[in-house]
Amino acid sequence: MVRNSVRGTVTAVLAVVSMAVTGCTSSAQDDGGNGGNGGKVAPKPRASAQSATKGGSVGGSGSACALPVTFDLAASWKPEAVQLGEDEALNELARQGPLTLVCEIDAKPAGSIGFLRVWTGDRADRTPRQVLKAFLADEPNAGKITYTDTDTEAGTLPATEVGYTISSELLDGPQKKRAFAVSTPRGPVVVHLGGLDPEEYEDLLPAYELAKRTVRLG
Repeated sequence: MVRNSVRGTVTAVLAVVSMAVTGCTSSAQDDGGNGGNGGKVAPKPRASAQSATKGGSVGGSGSACALPVTFDLAASWKPEAVQLGEDEALNELARQGPLTLVCEIDAKPAGSIGFLRVWTGDRADRTPRQVLKAFLADEPNAGKITYTDTDTEAGTLPATEVGYTISSELLDGPQKKRAFAVSTPRGPVVVHLGGLDPEEYEDLLPAYELAKRTVRLG
């Protein structure tokens, strides 16, 4: 319970800090685009959930993250392997339920704020739904949880998807999250999406959908 409380607090604090940084960046861009006169900037066009342009892949031999699966990345998104260190307290933040965070795929080079995060586990005897339920059981602030059993568009890996929200007194409102899980002979894989706010969530969604429909055994 202590670890759950710490996890929820750390997650909320990081989100608030990131939102503050994002807000400062957006304000600077608005002023720069209007000569500092306070004029309104046209909103950034929204891509549909199926329109992300492929910019490479992750998970295969020679990629930044060695994974049991491979999937396509949206253009300019940058993957980086997560390495556990000697600080066990920090290592605990990279574990959730039966899974360990092994890869972060950064949207910043593509002009957005957020990540796709890839979590893996050792047990190959659990269904994707069982894995997601165990994953969320270790998230104390999760709510409005909805599971969907589906087949990935690649057609080879049965998957379960979950949508949920995170709420905290440190946040302005509930944050949308989404993840899908697949089972492999080397253990389960969860690909997780979470934006800072509803606008960022929608910006990141096309990259998540690209990963989901192209995932295959690596």
